[in-house]
Amino acid sequence: MFRDQPLIPAEAIKLAALGFLADGPRRYGDLAAQVRQFTGRIAAPSLDLMGTSLEALIVEGLAAASEGKGMADNARLNLTSAGRATLTSLLQARLKGPLGDFTRLALLLKLRFLHHLGAAEREMQVAQIAAIVGDEINRLNELRNNDTGAPQPYLDWLDADIAQLQGKLARFED
Repeated sequence: MFRDQPLIPAEAIKLAALGFLADGPRRYGDLAAQVRQFTGRIAAPSLDLMGTSLEALIVEGLAAASEGKGMADNARLNLTSAGRATLTSLLQARLKGPLGDFTRLALLLKLRFLHHLGAAEREMQVAQIAAIVGDEINRLNELRNNDTGAPQPYLDWLDADIAQLQGKLARFED
């Protein structure tokens, strides 16, 4: 991640792995399965999302293996202080709109692990997420308003998307 740049797909995988480790130590295989399950259910499988190996977390000093060495012996992985700092940085990275598969994955990862940030940082992230949702509502409203002659099923779908996003935004504003 570059300063003031949004998360990239490989960082989303890193965010997921570090977030799960911040919740508690995990066996290598369990962590890999948990990351794969979470990301695979939110975003379609892609090469971009398969780029980060858990071994890289060990090599980068973000996770430490105990009761083993790595993948080969299903080591128990723990988050290091460098890993916690990286997790905090990734949780504070910008989100990029519109809300496609990857941005939705990044948003859900942030929400899943938001509790690992301090109160002030959490508030800033919630405000950022609310702004992204607001921008998405505006984008869809513009699309809807500029295409009024379109077939009704299309307009109904847009209306449903807008209403769903408005409901999410209202929850963030609470």
